[in-house]
Amino acid sequence: MTVARRAAVALAAAAGAGLAWSLAEARAYTLRRHEVPILPPGSRPVRVLHLSDLHLTPAQRGKVAWLRRLAQEPVDAVITTGDNLAHPGAVPTVLEALEPLLTKPGAFVFGSNDYHGPLPKNPLAYFAGPSRLQERQAQLPTEDLRAGLAAGGWADLNNARGSLAAAGSVLDLVGVDDPHIGLDVMPAPAERVADAAVRIGVAHAPYKRVLDEMAADGAELILAGHTHGGQVCVPFYGALVTNCDLDTSRASGLHGWPGVRPDSGGTGAYVHVSAGLGTSPYTPIRFACRPEATILTLVPRA
Repeated sequence: MTVARRAAVALAAAAGAGLAWSLAEARAYTLRRHEVPILPPGSRPVRVLHLSDLHLTPAQRGKVAWLRRLAQEPVDAVITTGDNLAHPGAVPTVLEALEPLLTKPGAFVFGSNDYHGPLPKNPLAYFAGPSRLQERQAQLPTEDLRAGLAAGGWADLNNARGSLAAAGSVLDLVGVDDPHIGLDVMPAPAERVADAAVRIGVAHAPYKRVLDEMAADGAELILAGHTHGGQVCVPFYGALVTNCDLDTSRASGLHGWPGVRPDSGGTGAYVHVSAGLGTSPYTPIRFACRPEATILTLVPRA
């Protein structure tokens, strides 16, 4: 065998191994944890489960089972930042997955994939800029999803304000519909809900204009998803794209906005961007970027 042929065989083997790993990693669901010091002194901790980008289809029984097991965690509230659907028949699947969590106080916003079905795409197109809607994308049963989540008592924060009580604290909430497809309208300014311990901003896609608006509105913590953490990342480097205008260093995890985190001397808000739990059914892979849900434990400021 020639050197060139041996190199070609080795390259093909490496590519096959990488593909196999990325298919397996897309199902390696991970629960992450962060502390966020934003509560008034003397408050008891509040554990908020942040879910995002489920991208569920009726066939994804393993993901449904994993989501249902999250109800065994001692969380006080649940906030989901959209892109729940990846199939026209997935609303019952989403509600089944979330059913044990709907007993807890919660809130939600939608992402573009709660309105429009997925299509095959060239993954390399993401390097040219954020994705765009296509006319042939199917309309999804958004209102059925909204009704199901609202029936569970969760607050609809799409271009709206709300609040929830959890672990002895009142959380003042402000949300927008998906900025990625231009549906975001920041609610009119309002005084903080009476006795609220903290204000939390909620959006699907973490566009900089939305982070700026929510920080200016007084949010101490902003939750978002959409990026998939880059989905296919370079080991020891990280994400190459975010599918929005947020820099890749903030593709997932807990960061400060507009600069360093407040607990490291910065000012402004904390931002948590979830890498999410799913993928498009047409690209069911992840590499160096496991699917995740996160428990954010809100604790008193120092």
